[in-house]
Amino acid sequence: MFKRILFSVALVAMAMPAFAADGAATDMTKGIIALAAGITIATAVAFGALGQSRGLSAALEGIARNPAASGKLVTPMIIGLALIESLVIYALVIAFMIVGKM
Repeated sequence: MFKRILFSVALVAMAMPAFAADGAATDMTKGIIALAAGITIATAVAFGALGQSRGLSAALEGIARNPAASGKLVTPMIIGLALIESLVIYALVIAFMIVGKM
């Protein structure tokens, strides 16, 4: 009888690290999810800002070369900037969705 109890206690003691490892994997998964959300939004913001600055630079250069064309350049420039900014907002929504899975 003592051997069975000893065997049962040993079996439970050996199973405890396995349950502890499961909790550690969950914590690491949450960290990776948070890192993925951060990288998503950082990449979108960086390249969105780069796209906006290049678009604005090209539009202002065109206006500087031909001031009469400013009326024709302003509207497409604003639409382009709004579309670029919408991509950054979509990345923010995706980052929130990724974090929501935590």
